[in-house]
Amino acid sequence: MINLEERSQVAFGKPLAQIGDAQVCRLLQDLVREHCQTLPIMEGKRRLYYVSAEFLIGRLLINDLINLGLYDEVREQLAQAGHDLAAVDDQEVEPSLGNGGLGRLAACFMDSVATLGLPGDGVGLNYHYGLFHQRFVDNQQTALPDEWLGEQDCLEDEGKSFEVQFGDFSVVSHLYSIDVPGYHNGKRNRLRLFDLEGVDDSLVPDDSIDFDKTKVAKNLTLFLYPDDSDEDGRLLRVYQQYFMVSNAAQLIVSEAVERGSNLHDLPDYAVVQINDTHPTMIIPELIRILTQEHGIDFEEAVGIVRHMVAYTNHTILAEALEKWPLEYLAKVAPKIAKIIELLDQMQREEHDDPAVAIIKDGTVHMAHLAIHYGFSVNGVAALHTKILEETELHPFYELYPEKFSNKTNGITFRRWLMGCNPDLTSLVDKTIGTDWHRTADLTPLMAHVDDDEVLDGLVEAKGKAKARMREFLLTHQGVTVPEDAIIDVQVKRIHEYKRQQMLALYLIWKYLDIKNGNKPARPITVVFGGKAAPAYTIAQDIIHLILTLSSWIANDPDVAPYLQVIMIENYNVSAAERVIPAADISEQISLASKEASGTSNMKFMLNGAVTLCTLDGANVEIADLVGEDNIYTFGTSSREVERLYAEGAYDPQAYYHKPGIKLLVDFITNPAFMATGNEERLRRLHDDMAHKDWFMALLDLEEYIQVKERVYADYEDRGAWVRKALVNVAQAGTFSSDRTIAQYNEDIWHLVPQK
Repeated sequence: MINLEERSQVAFGKPLAQIGDAQVCRLLQDLVREHCQTLPIMEGKRRLYYVSAEFLIGRLLINDLINLGLYDEVREQLAQAGHDLAAVDDQEVEPSLGNGGLGRLAACFMDSVATLGLPGDGVGLNYHYGLFHQRFVDNQQTALPDEWLGEQDCLEDEGKSFEVQFGDFSVVSHLYSIDVPGYHNGKRNRLRLFDLEGVDDSLVPDDSIDFDKTKVAKNLTLFLYPDDSDEDGRLLRVYQQYFMVSNAAQLIVSEAVERGSNLHDLPDYAVVQINDTHPTMIIPELIRILTQEHGIDFEEAVGIVRHMVAYTNHTILAEALEKWPLEYLAKVAPKIAKIIELLDQMQREEHDDPAVAIIKDGTVHMAHLAIHYGFSVNGVAALHTKILEETELHPFYELYPEKFSNKTNGITFRRWLMGCNPDLTSLVDKTIGTDWHRTADLTPLMAHVDDDEVLDGLVEAKGKAKARMREFLLTHQGVTVPEDAIIDVQVKRIHEYKRQQMLALYLIWKYLDIKNGNKPARPITVVFGGKAAPAYTIAQDIIHLILTLSSWIANDPDVAPYLQVIMIENYNVSAAERVIPAADISEQISLASKEASGTSNMKFMLNGAVTLCTLDGANVEIADLVGEDNIYTFGTSSREVERLYAEGAYDPQAYYHKPGIKLLVDFITNPAFMATGNEERLRRLHDDMAHKDWFMALLDLEEYIQVKERVYADYEDRGAWVRKALVNVAQAGTFSSDRTIAQYNEDIWHLVPQK
């Protein structure tokens, strides 16, 4: 039994009702920390180390209260004192340790690893300023330091340090951790974050993310993904990755020895999952430690590591399948570079196919290194894994078919339903009981698809979620969303393959359609959110187009009552928790074959949005689950897209010159429209679409417009629409990260669950 009233008196000398939300937040954070510290850390002979460049954990308070079993009691006591837990949660500073789906997935996975009672920790870096804090100035993205560390209250000092030796200097790390309690199981794991002991925050100005990238010994943990548009930035990326994996490897070896390993049996004590290619250098680093620090024979060390490192591939995009010049590695970590050369030589002796070489023309292919010298390679959705096996990584699949498997991504329902959508959670509990909290089985809801009471409850829950979103957008950005608007959402990292530009072209079409007198049945609010990498010019141009369209439409009295475009500034997990539960339509419109999985698609589905999508990534599995009547699909197939790329057969000009498409693309450079924006950005984006369109937005545009109009029309049959929404909620259980992690453990990790 907890007593917040007593805690308030002790901490602040005031009754709970008389302290502010910020003080209540501190009170609850202390409560969570105390409870977490009483929980034993999960132990086991074999331990998982999930190494990732990103952990986009979001605010921790509500999630931790749920997992600790304190949520209902705390919410009730706060309500009695006149406090709203959601308002208190807003006082917490969101840790800036990730950017997009890769980092959010890692956070969901850590929650599920702990909930399933598996001994395993996340390992990464403690970025002082994250990626960046996004601000819109003159309808353009500007990047500021995301200063979260000064206000955080979640990091625990583990009191451990390691030395990392670079080519001509060394640095010392310092290890911090964040508790990850399992759901109602009385145990915890940790997210373990290495910082640079000599880090110098003064290198970063207050109003910019520019800093001296050559001062490596002082800047290694300042930013996630430092700008790599110049050689200093690219080198810094390599330094940063090696700093991460060297610390991780030293931690793994030291803890295995503490648990009784003689290192010859290291795979019995540790399994390493590398999340994409960023941590791949942990393979040669482990070999270096075993051979050079512990005297193990090179071939035996290679064999040891080959039995303990597993690799998750998240993309087929060339930019994310990292390749580093060998000379960079030789400068950053010469011992590692030599080991990679030996590994390449060893691989060439085993296989004479140049397609699978690790080093080609002086460039190290990190994915190739991970596949050859890991024991497992997994994709993250059925379609994605099929593409890896049949095309992108086919030569490796021919060599190592036993290494390949699929592990469709998942999300934790503790955060993405129970935490962010209390009204829908209450409805589900009332309708089918609470077993789904542990099993994620929501299929019993299918028995209620014609139950008017349940359907009305879903409408009511969606209405309350929309009210919370409207309040957030009014407070956050000063925009008012009509109460009866349909909420149409695309939130994700800004990238051409995700095709935010295609939705923008639709908005131009809709704007012109309304100007021609075709008014929609109700207001439509289209919500975007996401950041563009600072060096990714076209992505920033897309943001500028969206923001310029938003202003253009808002200032047109003929259209503004019927169409609204909002782009959330500094989109993050906290914003997602407001917007996703409110959405009616989930936009998942990537070019087929390019999105490995997606996880926002799962979050929207779970919260009762209906998906409008290409058959890409996990959208394929969503479509199979809900059936064609409860999803809207369009677009060129992944197989046809692959053919167009392979044959160089896509000609954007052929589509651009179609009158209906040319009208929309040329609107971007309409003199009146350009006068409200940045001419250079708009012309560049126009020309890129008309002449390059590398991710084929024009290819699918006409069908997208047709299907999107059908979605809006179908929304007006409210009974049918709400049944679609309920079917989506009912079928979302497949996408629980608990299911994903159970599969990882059964097929790859083989950890013993702690009871």
